[in-house]
Amino acid sequence: MAKKAKGDRVQVILECTEQKGSGVPGMSRYITTKNRKNTTERLELKKYNPYLKKYTW
Repeated sequence: MAKKAKGDRVQVILECTEQKGSGVPGMSRYITTKNRKNTTERLELKKYNPYLKKYTW
């Protein structure tokens, strides 16, 4: 049986922008949800990147 939709919540993938430009191998991606009604703009969070060993946007 399929799950019910949770209304305006959507699943988004967060990807480290600093790692792309640095040339360090590996990927740092996180999955989270956001509410489309409350947060219409782009979501940017500061998360720990294990490849760069620091907190990045």
